[in-house]
Amino acid sequence: MRLTSLLGPAAAELVFFIQLFITPTQGVDFDPVQLPNLDLNQLGRVALTGDFDSISLYTYRQQTENAFSSNGSQALITQLPNGDFTAAATADAYIKTMCPFVMKNGQLAGVVVGGNFTSLGGIEAQGVALYDPNTSKISPLSGLLGQVSVVYCDQETNTVYVGGDFKGADSTNAVAWVGMTGWANLPFAGFNGPVDSIIKAPNGNIIFGGTFTGLGNTTAPRKKDQQIVNLSSAKISSGSTTDENGFNDPKNIVCKTSGQDGPGTTWLLEDETPGFWRADLNFGFQPTKLRLWNTHQNGRGTKTFRFTALPLNGIMNMTFIDPATGMTTPCDADGARCPLSDNTTLPYQDFTFYNRVGMSAFQIDISGWYGDGAGLNGIELFQDDIYAYAVSDLNEPACANIELGSNSIPTGPWTTAPSAQSQSQYLTADLATQEIKSGRASVIFKPDIKQKGNYSVDIYTPGCLQDNSCDRRGIANVTGVFTEGGSPIPIQQIFQTNNYDKYDQIYYGPVDANSDSFRATVTLTPLTQQDRRITLVAQRVRFNPTNYTGGLNGLFEFDPNQGSMLTDFSKSAFDQAGMNLQPEAIITSLAVAGGISYVGGNFSDIGGNFRNIFSITDGNATSLPNGGLNAQVATFQVFGDLLYIGGNFTNTATGNISGLNNFAAYNTVSRSWLALGSGVRGRVNMIVPLELNVTEGQPETCITVSGHFDQLEAYGSAPAIPVKGFGVWVPSRQDWLQNLNLNTRTITGKLSTATNITGSDPLLAGTISSQGVPGAQDAVSLTSRPLQLNSLGIKIQPQPVTSSRRKRAVSGQNVTGAVTGLFHKNGKLNVTVIGGHFTATASNGSTINNLAFINGTGAVSGLGTGLDEDSVFLALNTQADILYAGGTISGSLDNSNVNGLILYDLALGNFASIQPPALGGDDVAVNAITTRPKSTQVYVAGNFDTAGSLGCPSVCMFDKGQWSQPGSGLSGSVAALAWQGNDMLLAGGNISINGNATKLANYDTKKRQWTPLDDSNTAVPGPVTALTPAKEDASQFWVAGKSTNGSAFLMKYDDSKFQAIPESSRLGDQTTIHGLSMLSVENTHDKSELVDQSMVLLVTGSLNIPSFGNASAALYDGKTFIPFILSTSGNGPGSLSQLFSEKKIDFKSSGGRMKLGFVVLIGLAIALGVTFLLVVAGILVERYRRRAEGYQPAPTTYFDKTANMGRIPPEDLFGRLGQRGDAPML
Repeated sequence: MRLTSLLGPAAAELVFFIQLFITPTQGVDFDPVQLPNLDLNQLGRVALTGDFDSISLYTYRQQTENAFSSNGSQALITQLPNGDFTAAATADAYIKTMCPFVMKNGQLAGVVVGGNFTSLGGIEAQGVALYDPNTSKISPLSGLLGQVSVVYCDQETNTVYVGGDFKGADSTNAVAWVGMTGWANLPFAGFNGPVDSIIKAPNGNIIFGGTFTGLGNTTAPRKKDQQIVNLSSAKISSGSTTDENGFNDPKNIVCKTSGQDGPGTTWLLEDETPGFWRADLNFGFQPTKLRLWNTHQNGRGTKTFRFTALPLNGIMNMTFIDPATGMTTPCDADGARCPLSDNTTLPYQDFTFYNRVGMSAFQIDISGWYGDGAGLNGIELFQDDIYAYAVSDLNEPACANIELGSNSIPTGPWTTAPSAQSQSQYLTADLATQEIKSGRASVIFKPDIKQKGNYSVDIYTPGCLQDNSCDRRGIANVTGVFTEGGSPIPIQQIFQTNNYDKYDQIYYGPVDANSDSFRATVTLTPLTQQDRRITLVAQRVRFNPTNYTGGLNGLFEFDPNQGSMLTDFSKSAFDQAGMNLQPEAIITSLAVAGGISYVGGNFSDIGGNFRNIFSITDGNATSLPNGGLNAQVATFQVFGDLLYIGGNFTNTATGNISGLNNFAAYNTVSRSWLALGSGVRGRVNMIVPLELNVTEGQPETCITVSGHFDQLEAYGSAPAIPVKGFGVWVPSRQDWLQNLNLNTRTITGKLSTATNITGSDPLLAGTISSQGVPGAQDAVSLTSRPLQLNSLGIKIQPQPVTSSRRKRAVSGQNVTGAVTGLFHKNGKLNVTVIGGHFTATASNGSTINNLAFINGTGAVSGLGTGLDEDSVFLALNTQADILYAGGTISGSLDNSNVNGLILYDLALGNFASIQPPALGGDDVAVNAITTRPKSTQVYVAGNFDTAGSLGCPSVCMFDKGQWSQPGSGLSGSVAALAWQGNDMLLAGGNISINGNATKLANYDTKKRQWTPLDDSNTAVPGPVTALTPAKEDASQFWVAGKSTNGSAFLMKYDDSKFQAIPESSRLGDQTTIHGLSMLSVENTHDKSELVDQSMVLLVTGSLNIPSFGNASAALYDGKTFIPFILSTSGNGPGSLSQLFSEKKIDFKSSGGRMKLGFVVLIGLAIALGVTFLLVVAGILVERYRRRAEGYQPAPTTYFDKTANMGRIPPEDLFGRLGQRGDAPML
């Protein structure tokens, strides 16, 4: 293939890295994290509640809680071994296309990545870069300006074909990167419109599809030099200026075109002295013509000068019309000095620049003069570029008396920002949510269009790094009117999160010239669906006239083996097929399947045979069955025999196949249409394959769809499923993943493209979020052997909380999703209870609101009717089989109002027959419920003033069917309770005792008296919202909450004093702590004053861990926070509310230290036991030895003594006792 080099010698610098070929491996190495050795056995069943739709343990360092982005930025994505997804490199805008660049020798040079980004992986890269999948290194392929929509890697020719909407040297919209030599022009210099798709046809030729009508580059307008560069807003300076009043101001000659000499209109230099005139502008420009008015004041004038471009400091070559000969003449090549005539009949003289060079300032150096010295009477600078700037001072000057010159109309709280690293100054507006929705901020751009024609209209967005606004940038809506009597173009969404300057094409087509009755306009406003404060920017709009060879209509076939271009397009089946379409066809997608090429887009053929999709077989354009589809096709994806198609169609062109709503398939073998479910409700923009473990241990390819749709349509018995622009089709099940009750992970976000890499995992691009527990939303179980999270078998959908309910909650308290839970086991009764603010589906198909029950068989049920659906359950406890459920609850049961608390009989599965009298007060909320040990008394705490008719603020006790006030003097809001033994209750919150503020208080049940806890009001920096014992009797405990400055605090109380965690290990300012729990570990950790070596503190909430990022749960060992659980919710981080367990932790069996006396007694008992065992063992051994030697046990019967007396006389027996000898013999 013969391709002209774009870069020449400079190419070596750009392609240096590509010479270092990548050795195929298994891809990026992932760093596993050692899981904590928790011992949860003594707790029985353990679970966690929160607000999340995906959750996983932190098992790899590459994991983060970052959810998918909704601000237009995307990332290269890889899949971790645990199935989660992680960003390999983040872009500041869309990633639209990828392909693996494999050379002829089989070596991988990298993955070519294209899009409309300006940076990738933190590296400045304008639209295209090379990604190393082994090291994650990003190498920009510099040289293009604009956006890349498609790349095609051709191994046979070592070439990457690149298409889009961009400029590069002498090409527009199409160019090639060739092997080791870098960028190269294609023989046809690109196209006059954007390229959206590139494939290799079965015959080996390269097919380009897009919105173009011919080959070639953009062109200068027929009417040249028509845009005046605004010098009136420039900073004007000079050197060697005269001291004479009225002639010493260099600004005198700006906007002066009359040629009249005199004070205030003429600028003069000192006598017989060279000097300069300089203009520093607030924007960049490429001048094409300089117009100068010479002075004739007192016979003076400028004779020779030169023009220097700044900051390049380059002397510009120019030509002029010689007044004497009328011929075009170059300025003196020696120093590029130009002559200026002193002919008084010549009003001005024009000088044309030989080259177009960008600059932001210039200087006119005057070296020769007429008479006593030099001077000028006027100056104007022209350019071909047609711009309209948001900053009005940068548009064509009003003093130039241009009837319909370029200008803009900004409305709203705009301020002017300096150009910094950008091309020009720009407008910026800091908009609150209400200002966004009201449409207050807008800019209307009005260009100076002097000739009718085809134009490419681009809008420029300054980068966010230069003004530190990246975290505040949002989305702009852009529309325009370009022809007289024409309708506004569809609104384009422009994401303004780019790190560096970029432009987006918003229109390509005819534009009418300005007239008294019409003017082309472009309008920029903020997207109204933005629920946060944003920074909106507006800079400039460019109208670029286009030129073309002609004869094409969206399709072009290129033979890479052809040495020169063939202009007879009729010889190509693809070119001919395009020309047989109605004019202005839009080709969006190309694909090859089974040796057949498929073309999709927005078009119809001249003969009316097909619409929006057709095939090319044996050199002929052929209609698909039923005339194609009835609306635009946006994307293709081939998988097996099926061609998956996305767009905004609803049926075939003839309308006789149902279920083809925006997503359908075409069987390339049977040549028939297939409905996929019933499609989706809304446009599909992208189809990307994704490998998932649909069946455990058996990964398979699924088809993801992304776009502007909000529902997977109902079909058969499957209901409609609400979604946020993302769905997963499972070909093996012929169903949506969201419909299948499968043990697979939850995925949200969007995918824009994917590519396979030999020897490595697939590389994805987009913005997706996935954590590792299949089917888990808002509640999961936790086990320690092995350590893992599991679904509780209930599908929870969190619901938005009304402002009145949220107002009642404690500051920082989670009030959405699953907030609290408990396990209740009593005899055969085994129930798991989940409370919060959500909906769920019961086993019988009914809807559950806010409180759910899961029995021992896994059946799910809910409450009966009576409670308001916007109720929120915040606290649960049981007494016998009666569930006490509290929160911001209201409703009516048995014609009696309830408020704050209800009782539910778990054994009967219904509301308790007797409900406690309703709590009263402003913003009633129950935040904590606890049962007094060895008692039936239930203590209820929160924000209330009365219980029934009883005055009982903040904490009230319910027993034997009636309320009682525990003590007196307490007021405020109580968030947490804990028992310190059987008779002392600890309460935390934002409370007062007898009017004295405190954060913690004790209640002595025997004395019936409240007392503040030590110096908690001054030692604790804010209201307590979470509390957990750190010792069996809770004499030591942890508290957490929000400080008065908004930051989170975490402190331990140790018998007599409070101790904050060290500054070096504190959590970030954005942290909110919802829950605290002490847990046992199997292996001890390093010694710490705060946490026992055999335990760790579990902190749940929305945590920000310095040097790590966001987490939903972390373990604290007294020195360091260790990320433990990550979760996401929608397109943001999730949060965990609390851990609950079947049994309470036993601090004694969890390694709590005993006193020395107990240790000595235990040691003595062990020693005595060992001694006893040794004695018993000795006796047994001795008996065995005797038995082995023949010993017999003595007789146990008595003989007749009197009978034997006659046999042995006594004298014979006793007479021998004193004699020695043998033993007596009987």
